[in-house]
Amino acid sequence: MTRMLTSDAVPTLPRGVRLHWDRVREKWVLLAPERAVALDQIGHAILSEVDGAASFEAITFALAEKYGAPREQIAEDAGEFLRGLMNRRFLEVC
Repeated sequence: MTRMLTSDAVPTLPRGVRLHWDRVREKWVLLAPERAVALDQIGHAILSEVDGAASFEAITFALAEKYGAPREQIAEDAGEFLRGLMNRRFLEVC
């Protein structure tokens, strides 16, 4: 079972996982050993805030400020996206 994504949880990319601009496909991808996930603009925006130091609350606050969206909606959508990555082991939480 995946750890809950609480407001003070700090999401981080595990060793070997990185955000990468794929020049051939002209899109952002999340690369891991022998795996890759193509990202849409929203996924890239969320992962761009994941730095291994910012809490989930800080990430949702930054995204809400940047895009002028309600923080509750950002938290719900970003939480669902990040939990999906956690389930697939593309993301860890400290």
